[in-house]
Amino acid sequence: MKQRINKRIQQLRSQFEPKGIQAFILTGTDPHLSEYVAPHWQTREWISGFTGSAGTIVVLKESAGLWTDSRYFLQAAEQLQGTGIDLFKEMLPETPSIPMYLSRQLQSGNMVGIDGMTYSVNQAEQLQKALEANGLRLTTEFDLIDPIWEDRPATPGNPAFVYPLGYAGVGCVEKVAAIRSQLKEKKAEGLFLSALDEIAWTLNLRGNDVHCNPVVLGHLLITLNEVVFFISPEKLTDEVNTYLESQQVKVKEYREVETYLSAIGLQSLMINPAKTCYSIYSAINPDCVVLRDDSPVTLLKAVRNQQEIAGMRQSMIRDGIAMTKFLKWLEETVPGGEVTELSLDEKLTSLRAEQPLYKGNSFDTIAGYKEHAAIIHYSATPESCATLHPEGFLLLDSGAQYLDGTTDITRTIALGPLTDAEKTDYTLALKGHIDLNMAQFPAGTRGAQLDVLARLPLWKQRKNYLYGTGHGVGHFLSVHEGPQSIRMNENPVVLRPGMLTSNEPGVYIAGSHGVRIENLILVCEAGEGLYGNYLCFETVTLCPICTKGILKEMLNEEEIDWLNKYHQKVFEKLSPSLDDAEKEWLRKATNNI
Repeated sequence: MKQRINKRIQQLRSQFEPKGIQAFILTGTDPHLSEYVAPHWQTREWISGFTGSAGTIVVLKESAGLWTDSRYFLQAAEQLQGTGIDLFKEMLPETPSIPMYLSRQLQSGNMVGIDGMTYSVNQAEQLQKALEANGLRLTTEFDLIDPIWEDRPATPGNPAFVYPLGYAGVGCVEKVAAIRSQLKEKKAEGLFLSALDEIAWTLNLRGNDVHCNPVVLGHLLITLNEVVFFISPEKLTDEVNTYLESQQVKVKEYREVETYLSAIGLQSLMINPAKTCYSIYSAINPDCVVLRDDSPVTLLKAVRNQQEIAGMRQSMIRDGIAMTKFLKWLEETVPGGEVTELSLDEKLTSLRAEQPLYKGNSFDTIAGYKEHAAIIHYSATPESCATLHPEGFLLLDSGAQYLDGTTDITRTIALGPLTDAEKTDYTLALKGHIDLNMAQFPAGTRGAQLDVLARLPLWKQRKNYLYGTGHGVGHFLSVHEGPQSIRMNENPVVLRPGMLTSNEPGVYIAGSHGVRIENLILVCEAGEGLYGNYLCFETVTLCPICTKGILKEMLNEEEIDWLNKYHQKVFEKLSPSLDDAEKEWLRKATNNI
């Protein structure tokens, strides 16, 4: 594999001189700036062997590097070994930015290339500005991967399907009307969307074009007078065609989007520069004023309607049933020495598949035993797969797609005796998880203002984690969705009732262990208070939290009370659907501490 990587990099470099460039940058995303992409656009993985979901590859004539965040430091170090690609750890003070690195390696006037179809408007313009400040130039014209990727997978041709109103809660026509209302307020004549989750939500369509994400490839133009959907014809069934016609949606060929926009007759068109690729933006008719703003769909989609909330609650019950069956099986089976990081994923998936409305996993399961759990987004392979034993921690991060909701849950499970360090770190993460969950806060609060609640128990011990505490979750859509978040980085989006967010603090000790506890939390009304309304969180994930690793003396009475009440709720919601043996196991797992 390492030899193939080296050969691919050399093939990439062989195109530099004919194109007049001295470096090339790959982001590994698609023309929709998706986090997870179809195999056709997995260029970062193909050129480097790195399988993480975030990272940027920079290739020069004599060197190459991968920039990625702390979730992938250990994984990247292993996967890049022997490839000639250096690892650059983002957010560390000694790590140069990509423009800074290029300025040190290249000469003034040198050209850097990117594929403008895989860079957002913001990314391309920021990169161009940074390069020009160092005497370098940028070209966005080239896809240098396609000429050398001989067996490159085709773009997905899977059919789209209609998402029933009974799950969506609000129809397409009504959603378009809400979008148009906001366009009028912004004095925009149209809105262009490329983000696949926003398109799927707006049209009440779903698909199977991206692994674990039920979206369909397409672009969408909404004006005050028409809706135009750019999609490949083979993806349209008779049912979808009839449905789109009934919703007054016109259909154009997917590849016609740039040509269509170049001749568009609108006076103004809104785009989100963070979610529109640079090449498509560059094709817009220069006579049309481009208004840069957040898409109104992002916030409309993030605030769940009552039907979505009802469906989400039901999906959490079914997911909790599957998780309970799995945790019982795990406890009983591990002592036999036959459970591995890979086989437990197969078992959990099979149990979820037994549940009604199950449509697949919402992401690839992360199952890390002992030191593997310190690799935040660890992915077991036949070569690395560990066998579980009745000792230490297993970190299990998984989720499912149900027609009425998307789930995401992490449990750190004590399989047997633990060290004092493991128990301490587990309890610190649990304290942070509970403290954030118990928060009551005034309307208008941002996630960045609450993030400290989850970190403070860790900070007091001079420990931390280098990722966001919480991300938004879609409704039978992407498991990672905005615009809300709970993280240290400033995000101007305020938390609103109906928003669903994760709560997942953790501790990761390289070579030893990792812990993370994750539930999904729904923003709810808490009632009137001094100076206005207050909000709170409701935990909607239903699954026992392992109590075997808890140092009870580290928890205060309020935290203990929260955990006991949560476990009481878990038992009440799940036990009616379990057999006697499963119910008895759950009773013990949810006993008061």
